[in-house]
Amino acid sequence: MSSTVPDRLARLQGLGELGRDLGAYTVMFHTAVAERLGLNATDHKALDLLSRAGSLTAGELASLTGLTTGAITGVIDRLEEAGYVQRVRDPRDRRKVHIQAVENHERLHALEQVFGAFYQAIIGVAEHYTDAELATITQFLEQTIDVLRAETTRLRQESEE
Repeated sequence: MSSTVPDRLARLQGLGELGRDLGAYTVMFHTAVAERLGLNATDHKALDLLSRAGSLTAGELASLTGLTTGAITGVIDRLEEAGYVQRVRDPRDRRKVHIQAVENHERLHALEQVFGAFYQAIIGVAEHYTDAELATITQFLEQTIDVLRAETTRLRQESEE
């Protein structure tokens, strides 16, 4: 039996509400993680992006986060002062500076403590889905991330006008 337009609209609206809840609780979780690490939420997520990339220029990090280059300089300054990152000159082009996460076993241990239980809980949730369902969920999340990136860029550009 196919769903009627009002039924589908109601489900889509419910999905929007779930998305709002997911966004709110994701921000609150990462704020708590950041506080545990002695960072603010923006600096924590910038460090996460940087750690996964390995090395980025300030401009690349600004582009990934949607922050202005001025704002990202402040983020990098705070992370460097806290001992999380270092600026490294490019040996081929001394004008270019790469930002790299500092290997810190104490920080890695703190992250493992914070995220270990979370990852186990997420795995527990995911175990209840088939591979096909997980593929659909993955596709949905990837497309949602693309929308979030585009909307972040749009909002920041509108603010600059």
